[in-house]
Amino acid sequence: MEKFVEQGLLYDFYGELLTDHQKSIYEDAVFGDLSLGEIAKEYNISRQGVHDLIRRCDNSLQDYENKLHLVQKFMTIKQKVEEIGKLTENDSLSREDLGKCMKEIAGQILEEL
Repeated sequence: MEKFVEQGLLYDFYGELLTDHQKSIYEDAVFGDLSLGEIAKEYNISRQGVHDLIRRCDNSLQDYENKLHLVQKFMTIKQKVEEIGKLTENDSLSREDLGKCMKEIAGQILEEL
């Protein structure tokens, strides 16, 4: 997964666990695409301080994912739902086979939860 997409997903799932100060700086860096210098000037801290804070935020978000696996579960379930969508577009499956396949995928989703 592309680093920016991964950072976004991790932030979506775990961003509220960061302090307001961390969230502000992280959002400016990752989503606002501001430079370390711009952020440092805005918050009256050093560039190194900004860099360290962003790195700590990345590490914290990744640690939460390593413990809770919410993004991984989300991605797996999303894939399974996409499989169901493809099955419904498949005209060659009988209604009975479609039902069996969907029931199997639903079971896999429930296991993931």
